[in-house]
Amino acid sequence: MMKRLLSLVAALMVATGLDAQFRTPLEDLDDSETVRAFKEHVAYLAGAQMEGRKAGSEGEKMAADYLSAKLKEYGVDVLTSSSEFKIAQGADTLTSRNVIGLLQGWDKSMNGRYIVVGARMDNLGMDRLTVDGEVVNRTYYGANGNASGMAMLLELAQKLSYARTLLRRSILFVGFGSSCESFAGSWYFLNRAFSSDVEYIDAMVNLDMLGLEQNGFQVYTASNQDLNALVQSLQGELLPIQAQITHQEPYAGDHIVFYSKEIPSVLFTTGRYPEHGTGRDTYSIVNFEGMEKELEYIFSYVQHLANGPRPLFRGRSESKKETPVGTYAFSDVDVKPMFLNSQDPRTFMERWVYRYVKYPKYALDNGIQGTVLVDFIIDEKGEVTDVKVSRGVHESLDEEAVRVVSASPKWRPGRHRGKRTKVALTVAVEFRLTKEKGRFGINGKTIK
Repeated sequence: MMKRLLSLVAALMVATGLDAQFRTPLEDLDDSETVRAFKEHVAYLAGAQMEGRKAGSEGEKMAADYLSAKLKEYGVDVLTSSSEFKIAQGADTLTSRNVIGLLQGWDKSMNGRYIVVGARMDNLGMDRLTVDGEVVNRTYYGANGNASGMAMLLELAQKLSYARTLLRRSILFVGFGSSCESFAGSWYFLNRAFSSDVEYIDAMVNLDMLGLEQNGFQVYTASNQDLNALVQSLQGELLPIQAQITHQEPYAGDHIVFYSKEIPSVLFTTGRYPEHGTGRDTYSIVNFEGMEKELEYIFSYVQHLANGPRPLFRGRSESKKETPVGTYAFSDVDVKPMFLNSQDPRTFMERWVYRYVKYPKYALDNGIQGTVLVDFIIDEKGEVTDVKVSRGVHESLDEEAVRVVSASPKWRPGRHRGKRTKVALTVAVEFRLTKEKGRFGINGKTIK
């Protein structure tokens, strides 16, 4: 019996082509089906045969072929047209490719719009170094960066494929080639392969480096109000893990290219880690059980994106401004409203807003900063009314900006054609943190 067991173990190790630093088959016996799938994906994609998946290499092509085959196996339609592209590097040209899979939504009124779920396929490849006088090859396996993201994309695709009758929008699964080469794959996808339909992409989800746990499960949205609101709404759902919003971008990634097209984008990651960009980024450091929990969260998040209202790139700033009848723009009236005998809005900002604004504790503790645009009307009596945010940063900053503007003393009302009239005005309330000797500043004002 023992002889047969040892033979089985040996056969499994030969079949997978893995050495002991990556996995021992006996360790899989108690794994869930999802964890086993994660291990299979990462073991293959970060295996020695991939030689680090450098952009344009055979290893990157093998990763693309693997993603394509698995997506098809999971019931996703793989689009073959326009997936290959070339990058000039001096006198040489490298050939790379994207993998694009489509999961059609059920709602005919919405399935012509898309949520893109992406993960980079390439890594740093191989190089040579001298150790004790001998030249040896070093492989950048990229197990966490980003075999973990590709594995997450595949298992997410399978779960969403099972739930396709619940998806109103369509989902595009994209493995980006040559991401390490200035995000060439995502640029090609948006500007060449899918350029005619970019306007129908409602949001992008980037899956990058999701296999560790020491820094927690993070979500970065570039402070997008709608994407953050979805994160906050999921806190009320019974999920095995909750993502923590980070206001500092953990890594540059393919989501940046989508920002350039003003497409709301979110990055899911487990953050920075010491093995990043080294030969120590191997199968052995990946926490597959943690990835299973993350999968449940990302699955729920993407479902909400596919079925909910379209997130706006600039939050409320994209909503159409409606000026009430009988209200004039500040620049259009004959006599502008005056604050403390001044027609210059800077007087209002300097002598009222920045004197009485308070930096919200939550924003201060979490390093949140930015400029909030506030619309309001000065009515015929000089009262400040209809105060609202036209471009927000974060709920805490938005509320404080509205509070301080709403509390304004009376103005001297504006006049047009000899009559008092309502005047609309927009001001920019800047919240900027500059650490200096243990203090912080709000637009030049120092606070403890």
